[in-house]
Amino acid sequence: MEYNQRLKVEGHNNLVRDTVTNGIINTDKSGYETYIKLRKMKERDSVRINKIESDLNSLKNDINDIKSLLLNLSKNN
Repeated sequence: MEYNQRLKVEGHNNLVRDTVTNGIINTDKSGYETYIKLRKMKERDSVRINKIESDLNSLKNDINDIKSLLLNLSKNN
């Protein structure tokens, strides 16, 4: 019966190797939590930027519509 044994990876304090799967596991929980926080912040920033771009495009369209209306009004007078 095989059991999971973890061996330290030489030269890396936070890495261990699972002897059954031969996979490398990062045991640095605070580093992982920091990574997750940064990833969530980047995702929020990306959503925010996309919203700002959408709003800006909407404003551009509105300005173009107003410009067209003004040009039509000036032609009719």
